[in-house]
Amino acid sequence: MCGVLRASDAGKQAVLMGWVNKRRDHGNLLFIDLRDRTGVTQVVINVERDAAIHEKAGDLRNEYVIAVIGKVKLREANTVNKNMPTGEVELVAEELRILNESKLPPFLPSDTALTNEETRLKYRYIDLRRDVMQFNIEMRHKVAKAIRDYLSEQGFFEIETPFMTRSTPEGARDYLVPSRVQPGTFYALPQSPQLFKQILMISGFDKYFQIVRCFRDEDLRADRQPEFTQIDLEMSYPQAERVWEVVEGFLTAAFRAAGNVRRGHPAIWDRQAGPAAACICRRARLLYA
Repeated sequence: MCGVLRASDAGKQAVLMGWVNKRRDHGNLLFIDLRDRTGVTQVVINVERDAAIHEKAGDLRNEYVIAVIGKVKLREANTVNKNMPTGEVELVAEELRILNESKLPPFLPSDTALTNEETRLKYRYIDLRRDVMQFNIEMRHKVAKAIRDYLSEQGFFEIETPFMTRSTPEGARDYLVPSRVQPGTFYALPQSPQLFKQILMISGFDKYFQIVRCFRDEDLRADRQPEFTQIDLEMSYPQAERVWEVVEGFLTAAFRAAGNVRRGHPAIWDRQAGPAAACICRRARLLYA
C-alpha cells in the first residue's frame, strides 16, 4: 500500500496502485505523488532510465488511477519530506500502467479549501477520497469493531432483526414501504428493534446486541435524524450494576479505539482524533462521575 513503505524497505521491489495525487514535471524527471487510503508515496520517473515510461507519464493528470512497479530507494538527505510517513523513500518506476483516466474533477481530494456542501454531496465519491473523510470512516470501523469484540467477550450474540415489519406503537411516525404482492398494504421500517429483542429474550437468547439502522419520520433536531445508527442491546436477569458494567465496558473500548486511530498523516490526528477523543473522554467522565 502507498502509505506503508519505510526506510527499511529500501532495495525491495514494490507494486503500488492508486490515484495520482499530484504530478510535478522537472524536465528529465517526473515526480508522481501516488495515493491510496493508507497514505502517499512519491514515484520517480527518469527519462534517462526509460524514455517510454517517461513519455507515458507525461499524460498523467490528477486522479488518474495507475499501477507502478519499481524499486524502493532512499531519498537524498536534503530531499527527505518529514511531513510524510513515507518521506524517507521513493519508488523508482520500472513499469507504469494507466488503469483508468479521469476528467478534471470539480474539486480535488488534496484541496485545502472545501467546496460547498451541495457539490461535495453530488460528487460524494470524490469527497470520500479526502484524508479527513477516510479518517472518519476508519475510526467508525474501528470503534464498531471494538464494541463488537467487547460484547462478544461478554457472551453477547450479535443478531440481525428484520427491517420490514408491521407498524408498532412507538413515539415517532414510521417510514412506510408499499408491498408489491399485497397492493394497498405497507411495511414499516423499524424505529428500533424493541419488540424483536424482547422476543429474543423470551426465546432464551439471554444476551443480544446489534449495531443497527433505525428510521423515524420526524423533523430534524439536534439529537434526531430520519435515519441513524444505534447500539442496541438486551440482557436477561441483570442487576443494575451489571447493566452499568456492560455499558461502561463497551464505551471504554470505543473511546480507546477512537484514541488509537492514527492514519498516515500526523495533521489528521492532530486536527481530528486528538480533540475528538479528549472531548469524548471528558464527557464520559462527567457522565459516570
